[in-house]
Amino acid sequence: MMKMMKMMKMMVVLVLSCVLCVSADVLHQDINVVGCSASDGESMYSLDGEVKWYADFKNKKGVEPAPEYLGIHYQEGTYQQAEANLQICKTNLETARKVMKDFPTESDAPSSPMIYPRDEVELEVKNVLICHVTGFYPAPVKFSWTKNGQSVTEGTSVNVPYVNKDGTFNQFTKLDFTPQQGDFYSCSVSHPALKDPLTRIWDVEKTLPGVGPAVFCGLGLTVGLLGVAAGTFFLIKGNECR
Repeated sequence: MMKMMKMMKMMVVLVLSCVLCVSADVLHQDINVVGCSASDGESMYSLDGEVKWYADFKNKKGVEPAPEYLGIHYQEGTYQQAEANLQICKTNLETARKVMKDFPTESDAPSSPMIYPRDEVELEVKNVLICHVTGFYPAPVKFSWTKNGQSVTEGTSVNVPYVNKDGTFNQFTKLDFTPQQGDFYSCSVSHPALKDPLTRIWDVEKTLPGVGPAVFCGLGLTVGLLGVAAGTFFLIKGNECR
């Protein structure tokens, strides 16, 4: 019964098309995802775990996250094909719900958020905070950021959900920020499988590199140089007494 529910879950909510290389010496793996719900949809292509193209149905265009210099471009009409696939997905979804009498969808809650900076933290130097969750179903999750307890929306962005090998999803959000002494940030994630949002706090002070090792190394170097100077002084005086 559980196996059947798993199969029905994938049929109703997500139409997943994967091209996976299974050879032991495989070099690349690509995944094409077309998914939909009654009110939303997703069309995404990835290569080796990185999203190369996805459909932005809200703004009615295709998005290529890869930098221009890589020369990766998709044929004209790719977005229009994604829209057509979305309509097919919604039609199949509605048919499946009628046949199966709209059984409740199984849900998997996301993991606790992980927050980490993109670069090594330096005060007053621009950086990016990344918040990541995984293991949830269905997609997407809803993220929210705070700075010193106040809600933040400026400088934030959210990627499209990426499918894991077990059929669950992972997703991340980014926040542009400039580290300042005493600041702290939080990332919260909401999902239908959660009763309350999950929140993780990130503190600038706790992430800054400690001064202890630097002070110790500086002190050790100073003492060493003093020892060399003293040894040289006594060596010269000894030679003068001869």
